[in-house]
Amino acid sequence: MTQGHHPSGAPWRNFYGRFKGKGLRKAQEQALAEDLQKLSPGAVNWDENPDRRPLDLKALFGDAPVWLEIGFGGGEHLLHQAQLNPNIGFIGCEPYINGVAMLLGKIRAAGVTNIRIYPGDARHIFDVLPEASIERAFLLYPDPWPKKRHHRRRFVTPEHLVPLARVLKSSALFRVATDTPDYVRQTLQQVPKQGFDWLAENPENWHHPWVDWHSTRYEQKALRENRVPHYLTFRKH
Repeated sequence: MTQGHHPSGAPWRNFYGRFKGKGLRKAQEQALAEDLQKLSPGAVNWDENPDRRPLDLKALFGDAPVWLEIGFGGGEHLLHQAQLNPNIGFIGCEPYINGVAMLLGKIRAAGVTNIRIYPGDARHIFDVLPEASIERAFLLYPDPWPKKRHHRRRFVTPEHLVPLARVLKSSALFRVATDTPDYVRQTLQQVPKQGFDWLAENPENWHHPWVDWHSTRYEQKALRENRVPHYLTFRKH
């Protein structure tokens, strides 16, 4: 992370992914214009929340537990979990606006009401999530950054894991799925350093998906290319 701050006081954070890809379809543009603001979790970014007031999760979801998906891609898994768990509140983060538009279309079609969307970098929402407020977090097929010099850009580094640990409740679960063996290695090295236990008891625990798993488009691409998915589950101390 580059040192320094924006004029607003916000920490300067380099972002290396994509914010937008190919052109959006008219229906997707309409969904972004009409639905995204309604599904906002609240003020997140520094320009709209300079005092970094914590999000009011009770106002969003009542007394429901809250789960967080970091980088939901096209939203397949997030929507599946929301349908499977109507009594859970879900917050999804995704800076890639095309993926956000895809999820909005899925939400419209399914009629689910327990999802809120932050279309930005997960580090910003960590700033405003209350401490020990999240009961489960998902990191599914994150950008692998395969070149060694780029490994510091991966999510499984202290820059991301320290604030994640802060917002997770005691005994919260953190699920990671990836098809990149070196990402598995780095995950197993770094996540336990932040107060997590790896729950695997044998290879079956991390070679087979969770019972409530819903495969994503990224996983389907990995399987077509004969890459092997890994499913890692951690519990916060």
